[in-house]
Amino acid sequence: MKALRDRILKDGKCFPNGILKVDKFINHQMDPNLMKQICVEFIRRYASTEINKIITIEASGIAPAIMMGFLLDLPVVFAKKKKPSTMGDMLSTTVFSFTKQREYHVVISKEYLGKGDKVLFVDDFLAYGNAAKGIIDLCKQAGAELVGMGFIIEKAFQHGREVIEAEGVRCESLAIIESLDNCEIKMKEV
Repeated sequence: MKALRDRILKDGKCFPNGILKVDKFINHQMDPNLMKQICVEFIRRYASTEINKIITIEASGIAPAIMMGFLLDLPVVFAKKKKPSTMGDMLSTTVFSFTKQREYHVVISKEYLGKGDKVLFVDDFLAYGNAAKGIIDLCKQAGAELVGMGFIIEKAFQHGREVIEAEGVRCESLAIIESLDNCEIKMKEV
């Protein structure tokens, strides 16, 4: 996706240890027009797939998930990183955050994810696949069908795609970073 690629190269910032900062337009301050273009591209890629819910993990996946839900007129469910006192019957799993270097116990109410659901997971980054593993686990617990996973940016050198594809789940990424060595952003043509 050319608009996304150009924006990453213009405004993305590289930090040591494979960190790409895109908070100027994706996950702190957002560019709603770019986010709409991103979601339209995800919709195009999953056009022939039956979906009845969009799913993500808080917080950075919420913006693209809501835009997708809006454009497709579908509900959006997000796994919460803290169990609310009002949540009773729930699904739970553990996810390790590479960026935050900590584990989260993420939860979804069984009221919002269950048998018969055909869900598409949307998130900002695919790195090691830890969030993806958590969502795969939650969908299995719920008996929901995970029809695919869409990522705005994939860091291919961290091999998260392999984790997803080993589970037999379709994976789509709109921008693929091949390397951040020497804090230089090298992207794959997609």
